[in-house]
Amino acid sequence: MQSSHVIFANRWLPYALLAPQLLVTAVFFLWPSYQAFEQSFYLEDAFGFTRDFIGIDNYLELFRDEGYVRSFRTSLIFSFGVTFISMSTALVFAVSADHIIRGAEAYRALLVWPYAVAPALAGVIWYFLMNPSIGIIAYWLGALGVDWNHYVNGDQALLMVIIAASWKQISYNFLFFIAGLQSIPRSLIEAAAIDGAGPFRRFLTITFPLLSPTTFFLIVINLVYSFFDTFAIIHATTEGGPADSTSVLVFRVFNTGFIGQDYGSSAAQSVILMVLVILMTAIQFRYVERRVVY
Repeated sequence: MQSSHVIFANRWLPYALLAPQLLVTAVFFLWPSYQAFEQSFYLEDAFGFTRDFIGIDNYLELFRDEGYVRSFRTSLIFSFGVTFISMSTALVFAVSADHIIRGAEAYRALLVWPYAVAPALAGVIWYFLMNPSIGIIAYWLGALGVDWNHYVNGDQALLMVIIAASWKQISYNFLFFIAGLQSIPRSLIEAAAIDGAGPFRRFLTITFPLLSPTTFFLIVINLVYSFFDTFAIIHATTEGGPADSTSVLVFRVFNTGFIGQDYGSSAAQSVILMVLVILMTAIQFRYVERRVVY
């Protein structure tokens, strides 16, 4: 019986191959994470010259702050909204593009373009599109009887940043969904069609189950994206307003540290955010992955 283990002629070669990635991880993730964790137990002056050890007071103060506790709810609504809208829209586009024969490459190229747009620019685009004074979408909503003004309506402001963040992520999800669809054997689809299964039934019973590994991967990636990589969108559009209605956890980390210059509290918030995302990812791997068909 042949061994399944890979054997290197030089015993140091695998360590040399892993060393660059381990070094990058240590320098840009492990060390900053340790620094933030340590800093969360101190009260520092605005210039960082002196600091006093205060234990877990930064954490206790955060959970006594109603605004910070409310930002948990805002972050969950925002992250799940972005994940659902971006993934469902990308799946519809991918299924549609997979059935196009003529001009398929052109359609796919056009659908990928938004991913090249910087997050801040994506926010600015939707800021102007939904501006209550000059925005074309706000004008259409007004024609339908919707009084759109995200400057004063917190729910509308949250909806706007959800749409902007989702639009930015659709292209990324589309690439993976279209790749997953192309890997499904056509013989399975054709056999189901011969047996009389309609397009919708074929999608539910064959296509979507075989896309479950891709779907699971994208759920994890999109939740991480919505928690960490959407700061620029919110900063360019609402800056957390109105009345903190769009102040998600990652934006509060910036606002507390760079604007309020409370570095200890900002570090504590970053630690809590990191732990929250790790727990959510672990839960997904523990429970959601059971439904994945490999």
